[in-house]
Formats: sequence, C-alpha cells, structure tokens
Amino acid sequence: MKGRGSVNLTRLALLATLVFVSFPVGKAQALTGYPSKPVRIVSDSPVGSANDVTARIIADKLGKIWGQQVVIVNQPGAGGGISARVAANAAADGYTFYIAAASVFLALPGGPGVAPNLPAEVPRDFAVVGLILQEPLFIAASPKAGINSLPELIAQARQRPNELSYASTGRGRLTHLAMELLEARANVKLRLVPYAGGPAEAMGDVIGNRVNIILDGYAGLAGAMQGGIIKVLASTWSERVPGMESVPTVAETLPDFFVVGWGVLLAPVGTPVSIVGKVSADLRTALEDKEVIDKLAVNGAFPRYKAPQETIAFIHAQQSTWRPIQEKIAHEAE
Repeated sequence: MKGRGSVNLTRLALLATLVFVSFPVGKAQALTGYPSKPVRIVSDSPVGSANDVTARIIADKLGKIWGQQVVIVNQPGAGGGISARVAANAAADGYTFYIAAASVFLALPGGPGVAPNLPAEVPRDFAVVGLILQEPLFIAASPKAGINSLPELIAQARQRPNELSYASTGRGRLTHLAMELLEARANVKLRLVPYAGGPAEAMGDVIGNRVNIILDGYAGLAGAMQGGIIKVLASTWSERVPGMESVPTVAETLPDFFVVGWGVLLAPVGTPVSIVGKVSADLRTALEDKEVIDKLAVNGAFPRYKAPQETIAFIHAQQSTWRPIQEKIAHEAE
C-alpha cells in the first residue's frame, strides 16, 4: 500500500490541546470550524455485520459532537483489502477516516482471496487515530446440525475430518484465524466457507444446514441468537460475557483459549496531525459517553480507547500473536 509520507503520532491524543499549541498559528487556525462539511468513514465490513453496527454507533456520536453528518461507506471484500485501498487513497484532508477490524492487520500475506495490499502496517499505511473497542466472538451451529455444545462439535469433527463446515467473513479474516486456532487446539479439521457479505449472507445456508457452523461478533448474530434459530455453543471471551452468562466460553473446553475482536479508527497517511489529535480526543469522548457504552454493550462490544501510539503497540502485539497461525495456514496451502 503506497504511503503518503511520514506522520508524527508521538503525542498522545489525551493531550490534544498541547498538540495544537505546538503547531504554528496558521495550522492551529485551520482547525477552526473543523469539520465544516460531512465526514465519511470507510468500513471494511458488510452492512449488518458486527463491525458495521459498531461503525454506525461511533459515527452517530461523532456526528453529534461535530454537528456534521458522518456517513458510513461499506467496502467489504478481499479480506478487507478493498476498504484499505479506498481509505489509503482518499484525500488526506481530515474528511475521510477508516474503521478497520483486526483482520485488516492480521490477513495472511498472499493468501487466497486476500488482497495483495494486506496485511496493513502502521504507521506505514495509515495514521492511527485510536483503538475503539474489543469484543468476543460467538460460535453457533445450525439447528439441523445436531450439535448442542462445543464438546459435541469437537467430537463430531474428529469423527468426520474436513466434513463439518463453518461460515467466515472471508479468508484471512479474524473469524478464519480464530477457527484455525480452534482446529489446532482441538486437533480437528473443519471446512471453511467464506462469505464476503458476512453473517447476513451466510445465515440462510447456516439455518438450512448447508453450512454447519458460523462464527462472528454478537451484532452480526444477534437476531438469529435472540430468535433461537441458531444454537450458540460458546464465546471466545476470557470469561462468560456479562448478560450472556448461560453461554460457556471456549476456554472451558480448551483452557486458555482467548480471541478478541477489535476495531481501530484510522486516517490516510498525511492527514494533519492536529486533526488526528482532535479526532482522537473526540473519539475518546464518544467512547466514554454512557449512551454509546450502552449501545455497544447491547451489541456485545466493550469500549477500549487507546491513544495513537498505544494503539500502534497493541496492533504490533496482535500481529506477533497471530503469526504462528498465519504461518500454519500458509504451509498447509503449499
């Protein structure tokens, strides 16, 4: 992905006012009235997915803070590669941002169905505004699959290697990596069925048992979970999710298993640091708002704001954590 020059993100967004003071008067004045027109946020996920719901909650609150319309532009596909290209090539003027899920940074380099511009690297490819949230993923089964628990899924998968299938939001996405980790820990082999359109596209096949399992965040599965039309087997959180205590964790079957979905707000490289600092501070304000916290909780997500430099360190740590799984996938594809 072609960069737009270096961006100094060393100042914490929590001290955004100090950032503004450090700039010449002309640049500080450029923030007066910002934003003065609608802002768009590119999303890497399809409409109705967990990440899309999150993006709309954040966009709504930022719009209220700014007094401007904030529009979500969904650009799913190629494991996040399409959205990354659109966002990276946007004008670095502070009017285009990018909400990217973990998968954009964890994609398997050169993997099938994954764009060649992934995984993204920061700060090379994007100016980082901040970490938004973390969320558990949920494993659920078709009601016709005859699978009522994670131990039953593992037992059937051992009896029928590579026969049971699961729906993922695409090759190389976090949902794919998470199931690869489960396969490795449980010593089973499942068959991936990628859906670029996310759970909304996959649900008909899951309900009909043409695909046996689905994995996604709560927002993407909420309707089916609440309607009882899929059987929830487990969450990937470290402990039982508040409000969903009846759902066991994967770790109760496979000790220490923990996978967290996360999302970050980014800007094209070259976006003025003063704007990045202001938006990061506004993002923190949004994530501390009770209404936003409650809306995210309803959708199974938990605000976890981190300033730009902290977010960069977090992303690098996640990339290191998932590298062995990526290498395993690459080796099996050879």
